[in-house]
Amino acid sequence: MKKNKIFIACDSQNTNKVKEIIKKTQSSKLKIGYKFGLEFLNSKKGREFISKIKNQITFGDYKFSDIPNTCVSAIKAISDLKFNYLTIHINCGLEALKAAKKVSGKTKLIGVTILTSLDNKSIKEIGYSKEIKKIVFKQAKLAHKAKLDAIVCSPIEVKIVKKVFKKEIITPGIRFNSKADDQKRTLTPKQAYKNGSDWLVIGRPITKGNIKNNLQNLINHLK
Repeated sequence: MKKNKIFIACDSQNTNKVKEIIKKTQSSKLKIGYKFGLEFLNSKKGREFISKIKNQITFGDYKFSDIPNTCVSAIKAISDLKFNYLTIHINCGLEALKAAKKVSGKTKLIGVTILTSLDNKSIKEIGYSKEIKKIVFKQAKLAHKAKLDAIVCSPIEVKIVKKVFKKEIITPGIRFNSKADDQKRTLTPKQAYKNGSDWLVIGRPITKGNIKNNLQNLINHLK
């Protein structure tokens, strides 16, 4: 039977907390990877910790967003960490995406679309004139053109992305209930999988409080 796939967001500066998250989320019922965001990646002991991880699926959520040369140099600078997945903002443009893909090696390069903390009002304030769904569709086409390995989008846009991008789709903005915190475009795990997500990214709903119980609640929710 095919297992549901989850990336657990290890959002902490505390290596002991991250060790606890990894230890308490081992499961035979789900395929689990670990996403390390900027908080942990920029912490004093974060890099050393990641360099010692073995036999886990790792996701470096750097969200690179820069000129082609800088993106390439940054990816080369962390190549020793051997991440399975790595993120880059699609807004970098086609040239930067292609250059980054050339040097990513065995690491899967993930294109990030519009962040899940933004809604249509937010992007108008930034200067976009189109609604989020239309922007994400164009970004997905660009990711396909650059031959990226995966896309990050909100679970709401998965069906749109799948029209032009046929590889892995990873969705944050997953909530078990209506409490969205700082996220704007959210769905439940079951809804996200139904829409066609390959991987869900889940942080606080699992890592805050009793980790084992929270993981079991997720498993029960997906039955």
